[in-house]
Amino acid sequence: LECYLRRDTRDFSTRVPHLMQELNDLSLTRRDFASPEGDVMEMSNAGSAREVRAPADRQPSAFRPPPALEIRGLAKRFERPAVDGLNLHVNAGEFYTLLGPNGAGKTTTLRMVAGLLRPDSGSIRVFGVDALADPLGARRIMAWVSDEPMIYDKLTPMEYLDFVAGLWALDGDRVAARAHDLISVLGLAPHAAERCEGLSKGTRQKVALAGALVHDPKLIILDEPFTGLDAASSRVVKEVLRERIRAGCAVIMTTHILDVAERMADRIGVIANGKLLADGTLEELRHQAGSGQDSLEDTFLA
Repeated sequence: LECYLRRDTRDFSTRVPHLMQELNDLSLTRRDFASPEGDVMEMSNAGSAREVRAPADRQPSAFRPPPALEIRGLAKRFERPAVDGLNLHVNAGEFYTLLGPNGAGKTTTLRMVAGLLRPDSGSIRVFGVDALADPLGARRIMAWVSDEPMIYDKLTPMEYLDFVAGLWALDGDRVAARAHDLISVLGLAPHAAERCEGLSKGTRQKVALAGALVHDPKLIILDEPFTGLDAASSRVVKEVLRERIRAGCAVIMTTHILDVAERMADRIGVIANGKLLADGTLEELRHQAGSGQDSLEDTFLA
């Protein structure tokens, strides 16, 4: 009925009885649906279809999935405001990098998104899930990796992945396959049977990333993930993240390594004093800063 009403809503009260009769006569087995061009296709039991072109001023908008991450009016105060009315969004399949000086509010923002800090005000939605009203629902579809690996030293990497999978109540066979894939892809196989306490910081960071990915999250939150990684390990982690982006996940990351942001980010946000000062692609930021073809470092410091 809603689709039919798109054809003519000017005399709603007089058309309803006729529309109801038309609907009954058609005996639709499926709901009407909009074509990519915005036209309404009426499907009958016989499988035939006829196109009803909606008026230009009332073309139905295409369905848009919710952003992977949507932050509105987010605020957190300690001795002074750390995050001050922040608004930003990250789309599915997008790599978003948050830049800013020390104390700008980057880590505080990510910790609130991850559910580790309660904001004073504002809202956070993860793929449409209200992270404040339904924190467990939001956490099931996201992962958090901090700059300091938070893992259990007495466990081996494989034991740690099994432990994390148990927290998510994941199926054993599926977990085993997933864990072995992550161990292999991240180059952890030579250390799979070693206790984490004896691993280097870079290797521990890869173990933490593997633990974050074991439940196949849709939103990946990274706070300075390349700290302590050598060039080879950084390259491996970058490729793993790119693969997750290609699979439709979203990544939001803070970093002080501007070259990483320049090479990997689809969009970049610049934050200072808890406020988003600029947001866009590298080209858009260059245009806003009037920096032409300068590097991200030059643009950031402009």
